[in-house]
Amino acid sequence: MRAVEFAILFFGLPALFAFARHRLPALPALWLFAGLCLIVLLRDPSVDRRQLWNAAALPGHLAGILLPFGAVAAFLMLAVRRFAPALFLSLPRTNPVLWVAILLLYPVLSVYPQSIVYRAFLFHRYGGLFGGGVGMVIASAAAFGFLHVVFRNGWAVGLSALAGLLFAARYWQTGSLFVSAFEHALYGCLIFTVGLGRFFYSGAVRRF
Repeated sequence: MRAVEFAILFFGLPALFAFARHRLPALPALWLFAGLCLIVLLRDPSVDRRQLWNAAALPGHLAGILLPFGAVAAFLMLAVRRFAPALFLSLPRTNPVLWVAILLLYPVLSVYPQSIVYRAFLFHRYGGLFGGGVGMVIASAAAFGFLHVVFRNGWAVGLSALAGLLFAARYWQTGSLFVSAFEHALYGCLIFTVGLGRFFYSGAVRRF
């Protein structure tokens, strides 16, 4: 039954949301789902609530986060500059106010709710289904990637699945949702800065 529940919640519902004729705004739907997941976690006495934040774990993992992030940032900037120059730094160049607002609000309004659902809740609820290690990381990444089907383009799904492997592995490694969300926020802000943000909002509906 847990396998069926997992498939419905993390693949059926996003697909329905993405392709339904009358769609709800994405962020309120995410907040509702994250709130329900958080209630389930907080009502379960077996949940270690420290893992829902645990910011004290960040300093010990900061170098391991920032070094690969720097390499990825350099690669993406060079790649976008070379192959899609019209997109390069398009948001900070054309709408700096919106860009700053995204940098400030995206971690709170989007990253942390996603972290609750796709790391904390998914790891706890389906650990018995996928195991506590690599299988769980892959399941989390697959579900996280498929969530982005709501943007109806293959770039969002593929890039998010790859990033989801990193974020899920970080949560597994650190036992800290804060650390995982911090890393998630870095890469998300990079995407919006470098010029690929158009693939990660519902206004950019494109074919696979």
